Amino acid sequence: MKTHTSLSCGWLASARRCVSPHFNARPNNEVSLLVIHNISLPAGCFGLPHIDALFQGCLDLKADDSFSELNGLQVSAHFSIRRDGEIVQYVSCDDRAWHAGVSQFQGRENCNDFAIGIELEGTDFVAYTDAQYQQLTELTLEIMAQYPMINPTRIVGHCDIAPIRKTDPGESFDWRRYRDAIC
Repeated sequence: MKTHTSLSCGWLASARRCVSPHFNARPNNEVSLLVIHNISLPAGCFGLPHIDALFQGCLDLKADDSFSELNGLQVSAHFSIRRDGEIVQYVSCDDRAWHAGVSQFQGRENCNDFAIGIELEGTDFVAYTDAQYQQLTELTLEIMAQYPMINPTRIVGHCDIAPIRKTDPGESFDWRRYRDAIC
């Protein structure tokens, strides 16, 4: 499978860059985990500009009644993959994005310290698109090539590292399809 233009300084050349202020340096410069999430703003609505605005810290809280609960939230991911397959990058993979929150993987807390976060535009219960799986596969292969500590056993859902708080990417995510494509 052909991969994207390689990552340079943690940035994917083929991604639309939408820089977030919500990041900081990784404490040990370690990148060893990939976390798959889902997001839609408002919930269940796709193709709107609100995800970019949230990650950039400029979400119009008046745009939807549900946004009031996001007031003051400082959150980001390294990437999002829209329904049409467009990849947007917010934070360099070499930096720590704020996507996992309170989390734990194999006894280690604070997964943001060592994880790359990819948000799929979607919900737990709406099937993801073929374009999203294609782009996620290619992006994952590129990440694994650039960050060799990440392998298929170190790719998880947000639900796996924060099971009491989170359910994403949800039952609509086809883990078998994805794992077969990256192995």
